[in-house]
Amino acid sequence: MKPIFIFLMVLSITNLLYMFFLNSMYVVTSILSFGALRKYSRRLKSVSIEYLLTSAGAPPITMVVPSYNEESTCVESIRALLNLQYPEYEVLVVNDGSQDKTLKRLIDAYDLEPAYRTPLSNLKTQEIHAVYRSLKFSNLWVLDKANGGKADALNAGINMCQTPLFCAIDADSLLEQDALLRVVRPYLEESKTVAVGGIVRIANGCVIESGIVKQVRLPKTWLARFQALEYLRSFLSGRMGWSVMGGTLIISGAFGLFKRSLIVDIGGYATDTVGEDMELIVRLHRYCLEQKLSYDIAFIPDPVAWTECPEDMKTLANQRDRWQRGLMEALWIHRGMFFNPRYGRIGLLAYPYYFFLEMLGPVIELTGYLSILVTGLLGMLSGSFMMAFFLVAFVYGSIVSIFAIALEELTFRRYLRMKDLLNLILASLLESFGYRQLLTLWRARGMWRKLTRRSHSWGKMERKGFGVRQASP
Repeated sequence: MKPIFIFLMVLSITNLLYMFFLNSMYVVTSILSFGALRKYSRRLKSVSIEYLLTSAGAPPITMVVPSYNEESTCVESIRALLNLQYPEYEVLVVNDGSQDKTLKRLIDAYDLEPAYRTPLSNLKTQEIHAVYRSLKFSNLWVLDKANGGKADALNAGINMCQTPLFCAIDADSLLEQDALLRVVRPYLEESKTVAVGGIVRIANGCVIESGIVKQVRLPKTWLARFQALEYLRSFLSGRMGWSVMGGTLIISGAFGLFKRSLIVDIGGYATDTVGEDMELIVRLHRYCLEQKLSYDIAFIPDPVAWTECPEDMKTLANQRDRWQRGLMEALWIHRGMFFNPRYGRIGLLAYPYYFFLEMLGPVIELTGYLSILVTGLLGMLSGSFMMAFFLVAFVYGSIVSIFAIALEELTFRRYLRMKDLLNLILASLLESFGYRQLLTLWRARGMWRKLTRRSHSWGKMERKGFGVRQASP
């Protein structure tokens, strides 16, 4: 029994240490985020974005919107994009062989007719069937092509992009009207900027009219509320902090602005991974470092993209399964960067963090939970260890989440109702009791599928659409 006990305790202690280091990293990034957010807020007050655009010149932007079976959201999403506050931009929707009425809805809603558009690059993509231009809006184009996946659709859009910058955005996302004005700012202030990511927030529960979020509300279901909290923690506490350290390894596929020429130089999006957004950023780092280019990849906390999150277990499970597979693929493709001094802070800090604490996390957590359960059933679990585990895994984790809520309240304060704020705090106290364990299980399933090559699909996301929504009572 003794060897088994030692083995189980090693697993339990490993899980305890993992929880401690993971939460501690969030504390570090939260502290860095706090300083950066305060500095950013002061700069916003001292310098007008409109003045910057006028004095520096606003570079034209192409919005590349890959769409597949998005008939429930495409019209509202595109309407929101056409109402953005920006001097010169185009919206290029790429219909990636949709099996539903996505293309028909767009044709009917925006009076599309066949047109010619000259491609400026030749990234390999699936066959292009037709190009359309709107009679109502001269800056709206729709590209119809054979299905090849999101990355293939993005590459097709890049080929047709005729501006120095392109913005990749999901068809199910809604951008706030000043989002482009804000996300372009790093390009105006720093010429070496090659990519910028904005924050993504949960639209479930909000009041949305004509593609515009009129009132920000917390989702009605607890499953969606936990995700709203996750997004705050991930973006405000996590990505903001990593941006300060120069270690941004992912820009969400839902909203990112890129220097087109450089993305073409590195071959566009990879079509053999489900995590093309992260893989692109890791490859961008690698290329710039190997070519000794001066560059900057930034995260900006206030240009907002609103997205619909899953509200059922099956869809959420498929999403997290896919995210885990995408993470593994990106790290495996660029494994040569692992602890490689040639890649500076990316190889020595950012990559190891994602490898040990994000990629291996599900295995460490799952085996740790099982070992604690078994030792408890066998009566071999000490009270002092259980107390330590509870403090680190649950109390410490809740403090990290509350810190993220505090960052939100001290900076942007989107949730104005006290009820929403209290529910966010309650979510931070409850998420470790069941929700976190489910995420661990789904991510572990993603790892298993990747290692056994049992799935390469995206999985299906059921959407309710962005019609007029009523505020939560």
